[in-house]
Parts: sequence; structure tokens; C-alpha cells
Amino acid sequence: FYLFIAFTILMTLGYSWGRRGNRRIYLSAFNALVAVMKPKDQNFTTIGGQTGYHANIIPKKNTFIRRVDATITLLPRQSWLYLPFSVMTMRFDRLFTILFFGKKAMGLLTEGHLIEEKYSRFRGPKITNEESLQMEKLRWREKDFLLYYADEEIKKQLVELKERIGSPGLLRHVAVVPDRDQAFLFMVPKKGYVAEVFPIIYKWLNSLLEKKYNLKMESLKKK
Repeated sequence: FYLFIAFTILMTLGYSWGRRGNRRIYLSAFNALVAVMKPKDQNFTTIGGQTGYHANIIPKKNTFIRRVDATITLLPRQSWLYLPFSVMTMRFDRLFTILFFGKKAMGLLTEGHLIEEKYSRFRGPKITNEESLQMEKLRWREKDFLLYYADEEIKKQLVELKERIGSPGLLRHVAVVPDRDQAFLFMVPKKGYVAEVFPIIYKWLNSLLEKKYNLKMESLKKK
């Protein structure tokens, strides 16, 4: 009887601790996105109780990036009985972010991916145009990454992004997918990490699109 009471108390405390932990993680991630984009419109929804959340964000300045969708899936820290199994299968928290290009940004970039090799071989996404892309392996600090690129320009830009970020940390995948008019990010949203890396990537992408757009306009003027 006493063991049952102790077990019940432990599970109750675990639920409360886990719920607060997950709340801190997703708020840290979403607040970091909002801080960078200063949205003129935003919508947040729950998709999995205490373990899944989705955000639709319209940046204040959205000439080149018109919308950002973010989905975070978290380990069930509120359920100590299920948590060990989830760690074995899901392994870690996940933040997927899609940046949708505005009309002025469409057709400006070519496809490129910077993806952690270990992740790509374990459960990484299938790259649709992999056969048409060139691929190189590169060492990024303590990790091995695969660099897929359609041409030397996007290769150069992704390498520049790599240098800007410094250490890959919990970043797993950065992709520019012009066929879908979007860019894609995947990272582990450890508290504080999104605020560290997302501003760098967002600024890099916006600057790259603006530069390409200006070059396009200059070229049209000369004709």
C-alpha cells in the first residue's frame, strides 16, 4: 500500500516536472523565432498535448520570406513510464522550421543541403533531387556533414553560413529547396539554442535573397 502511494506521488511529481520542462523548451524556441521576425501576425496551436506545438508566423518585413511555419515535438517528460521508450525511439526533441519564399524571392536560388551525416543515415529526410546534386563530405568542428549542391554558388553560400554559425551544435539540417519555394531547418531545440543559431540563419537567408534580387533587377535594367 505504501509503495503504491509512493509510486503515485512520484508519478504526480514527474508529470508536473516534465510538463514544466517541456513548456520551458517550446517557449524558449518560439520566443526566439518571434524575437527575430517581429511578426505582424502569428498563430500557435497544440498538436500533441504536452509534446507537440505548431506556429505560423508572418514576419513584419516579409518581402523575401513571407511566412514561417515551425513544429516542435518533445519527449514525453511528463510521463516517466513512457519516457524511456520514447528516448530509445525518438531520441531527442525536434524543431522543424519551414521558411516560405515571397514572390520576389522565387527562382533566385538553386538547391542546396547541409546535413549532418550521422542524422542523414539514421532517420534523415530523403533528398528528392539527390541524384542531380553534387555531394561533398566536410568536417564541421566535431561532426561530419554532407554538403549537397546544384552549383558552385549555393555551395559557396552554404559554406559561408557554416562559417558564420561557427559550431554546428544541435543543428542537423539546413536546406534551400527552390522547387518548393522554401528553405528548411531542423535542429534540437535545447533551451537557448534556437536564440543562438536561428538569427544567424534567418539573416543569412534574407541577405542572400535580397542580394540575388538586386542583381536580377540590375540585369533587367541593362537589357
